[in-house]
Formats: sequence, structure tokens, C-alpha cells
Amino acid sequence: MKILLISSNIATSPYPIYPLGVSIIAAALERAGHEVHQFDVLQHEDFLNAVGEEIKQLGPELIGISIRNIDNVNLVHEQYYIDTVKNIVRKIREVSNTKIVLGGAGFSLLPGLILRETGADYGVVGEGESLIVDFVNDAACGKYPEESIIGSDTRLCGTQISPARYEEGLIKYYLQSGNIVSVQTKRGCTHKCIYCTYPVLEGAEIRQRDPSSVVDDIELLADKHKVKYIFFVDSVFNDEKGAYVALLEEMERRKVKVPWTGFFKPKGLDDEIVELMKKTGLIAVEIGSDAASDTTLKKLGKGFSFQDIVECNELFARHEIATSHYFMFGGPGENEGTVLEGIENIKALKRCVVFIFMGIRILPGTPLARIAVKENIISADDGMLEPVYYISPGVDKKWLEETLTKAFEKTRHCVFPPDTFDNSLRLLHKMGYIGTMWDLLLPDRKPPAGRQHYAG
Repeated sequence: MKILLISSNIATSPYPIYPLGVSIIAAALERAGHEVHQFDVLQHEDFLNAVGEEIKQLGPELIGISIRNIDNVNLVHEQYYIDTVKNIVRKIREVSNTKIVLGGAGFSLLPGLILRETGADYGVVGEGESLIVDFVNDAACGKYPEESIIGSDTRLCGTQISPARYEEGLIKYYLQSGNIVSVQTKRGCTHKCIYCTYPVLEGAEIRQRDPSSVVDDIELLADKHKVKYIFFVDSVFNDEKGAYVALLEEMERRKVKVPWTGFFKPKGLDDEIVELMKKTGLIAVEIGSDAASDTTLKKLGKGFSFQDIVECNELFARHEIATSHYFMFGGPGENEGTVLEGIENIKALKRCVVFIFMGIRILPGTPLARIAVKENIISADDGMLEPVYYISPGVDKKWLEETLTKAFEKTRHCVFPPDTFDNSLRLLHKMGYIGTMWDLLLPDRKPPAGRQHYAG
């Protein structure tokens, strides 16, 4: 069966993210004997007309649309993405009567609402590798399910998680947009952060891919596609069970060293493991610190203190690893006192970059959603398709925005709102610099002299 898979993600903040989910589904379908074509809207300035032309030329028998995010979770500068999907579906209907299937992490959060809102035919909830193959195999025989939403309560084990089919045309675009390409090493999250959907989407158990298969992906990207920067997209790279260590050891054994980064939690690391990370190419870390005081950290369900954040920051700084933190103000337990305390705590962090968010996007299935209902911030039947943000009743929204703006407006390495650096980043990528580049905001860091700049 001839299939067109469309990545509908239009977000480029802070930089374009390779559509890994689409490539994983493409690989699974190709192994099942189907002809698959991948289309990324970010590659096209006029992507709606480009979608129409692609369908006319290709003549697909089935079209899948991947939805990565519902919105940009930035209260100060909101962007809502479901209208983009709706427009893509409308364009498909203009040129084809092919069945349309939705999927992706964003879709799985609110499948019924999104399916109705966009007018697509079917939707796949959860891990799509096996579900979509079964769907397509039946569709090839003219059989379609009675229910419009297809899902399963079972999850793939780590060795069943497909390697991606990295497509040459997509890779080329991302090489020109910072040279950052995504790799997944595992799924699942054992943490209980009250706002996070990772446990909802991926489960609360770590399911590690075969480290050898992951390193195969890295070697393919580095050797064949000339990728110079890897982003490990796991919810947390340094998981508590230490699954990541086996990957690092496999990379070291095979002498693989490619500049890489990932998301980290600020606990459970030491000098020895950071040295091993550096040997394999670690060049920057993004730390989910999330709250800036012990009071608000506890309310968010974090299993660490602000002192743990300080010590983690010092650890990476000691090893000259570019370090960034992400903090959210306005969560449960926040009040004027914790805001002011948090500002001082952040300013006391040395040799790092800080991105600051105001408010927390409320998402279905999370403890934060239940808190918001209890505090009458949302109603129990609120679908949450359009962005709704939690801001603690203990702090005034206007006061909070004004206070954060004033506190950080003259502090170069503390970024509020969090997308303030985006335009500069895009310009640097157009000039040929590679990597996430936020390390240029570090105190005393000068712009790179050459174009092959890896750090941060």
C-alpha cells in the first residue's frame, strides 16, 4: 500500500525538531512491505499547497498525520497548533478522497476532541508501530475498523521499539537548521511530576532500546548523513535505574563520539559518569529543574531540592559542559514570597543559562488537572484542547509577569519569556553554526570564530 506520512509540527522554538515519530512509523510500515513517503511541513514555506501537490503527484492510498504538540505551552506568547492540522485535512479533502489517520503524542492526549475538531477519519492512540501496521494491512484488503479511534493497553518492550527510518530529504533540511537530529534511547518515565504527560503517554516503567541498536542509529547518522549533533529525546536521559549507562558503555566500546545533548534530572550523577559522558561526546545538558524553591519543587512532585540543582549545576560546570535550566513560576504553592526567593536562587546559579516560563499548561490525565478542577481554575468537563494555564491563586498574574520581566530583563543568561533568544538562534543557524547555541548566553562567552560550533 502506498502511504504518505505528514509531520504537522510547525514549532521552531527554540530550534526545529526532527520528526522522529513519523520516521519510526515509516520504518515499521516499510518492514511490513508498504511503500512509505515522508513529508515535513517545516520544509515548505507554503506547506498547504505543497501538501496538495505532493498528494497529486504521489497518489497515496492512505495518509497519516503526526501531531507532536497541541500548542507551545508558552503563556506569554501563545501558539495553537490544531488549526494547522485542520487546514492540512481540509487541503487533503480538496485533492483526494483518501482516508486520513491521525497519530502522535499530541493526538494521544485528546484523541476524541482532536479527531472531531480536524475532521480526519481515524486516529491511533499510543505507540503506533504495531497498531498502524495492523490498520494498514487491513486497509490494504479494504477493511476498516468500526471505531474511529484505535488504541491498545499493551506497550512495546524496549527491544520492540523501532529504529527510525531517517529520510535523506528530511535530514538535509535539519542539517541546514542547526544540524540537530533526534535519537530515542528508551521510553517511559518513573517520575511523578504533577504536570507531566510522559507517564500518561509512555508509562511509568523504563523500556530501554537495545544499546547496540541505538549506537547503530548514531553511526548511521554520523557516517552516512554527516549529522554533527545528536539530541537524545528521552523524557530524562539519566534515568534512576541507570539504563543510560549501558548506552554510554556501548558508545565507548565502539569508539563512537558525536556531540550530543539531552534532558537531565539534577540528581544521581557524579564526576565519573560525567567523564564517561564527555568521552562519548556530551557537550551540553538541558536540566528540568522546573521550580526555584524547595516549597514549589515539593508541590510539583519533584524528588530533589534546590541544593541538588546547585550541586548538579556545579558538577557540569566543573567539567565544562554547557548547562541550561528550565524553571516555571506560578505552580501550586507559589506566592509572592516563593517568587522572590526563586528569583534570587536562579540569579545565584553560576555558569549556566536559564529559560523561565510563567504558568503551567494544564493537560488531561495529570494531577495538575485534578488540582485545577478542585481550585475551580477549570471545570471537570473542560476538554483542555485550547491552552489553559495554571497560575497559583496565591500570586497575581500581572504582578508575576511584571516581576519576572523586571528581575531578568538585564540578565543576559536568564531568558524571559523563554522564546526571546529564538530569532538570534535562527540567524546563527542560517549562518552555518550548529547545535542548540544557547551557550552563547553564558557569562563571558564570546560568539564563535568559525562556523563549526558544537557547544550548546
